[in-house]
Amino acid sequence: MLEHLFGSKTRLKLLKVFFRDPVKSYYVRELTRLLDAQINAVRRELGALLAAGLVREMEGVGKSEVGAGSPRLQAGASLRKYYALNPESILYPELQALLIKAQALGEAQFADEIKAKGGDVRLLLLSGRFTGDRRALTDMLVVGRLNEAAVGRLVKKYEQEFGGDINYTLMTVPEFEDRRQVMDRFLFSLFEAKHLKVVDKLNV
Repeated sequence: MLEHLFGSKTRLKLLKVFFRDPVKSYYVRELTRLLDAQINAVRRELGALLAAGLVREMEGVGKSEVGAGSPRLQAGASLRKYYALNPESILYPELQALLIKAQALGEAQFADEIKAKGGDVRLLLLSGRFTGDRRALTDMLVVGRLNEAAVGRLVKKYEQEFGGDINYTLMTVPEFEDRRQVMDRFLFSLFEAKHLKVVDKLNV
């Protein structure tokens, strides 16, 4: 959908990576791996974003804390060019709002596909990257009689479309109930973190 607005799937994926962590900077080969794209395509789209003023280029800057005090240099960093969002761009707030809405739409579709194709889903809980709570030990918990291969394919598809890894955990109902009864640390930390129950047939 949004690739038609941006004119390129690679450009859209690139923007999603940048806006996922707006203060982080990346070098070209790192972006190539994250996007699973050809290096020439990534360079071409970076050039377009640089020309639009949405991205800035730096030399010898460590990729962690751009704009947060003195940049941390890494071994060999001075030989690389790094790219990060330009928060001063007039396009920044509009694109950020649009991508946040697209992310929410994609997450809803992803959850619907898990419910429809993942098997007999009794509990589907989203946390971690879906709710912005880094305390969660997993991003997605799925409980039921599950088609593990189908869930794996759906997760991989979502990762490719929206960028970044998803940590997910699958459990049978008996395993979930057993761990719940003994106040399992993993489950306890998950329910303590910010989470969203998409399916709850277990009345958790």
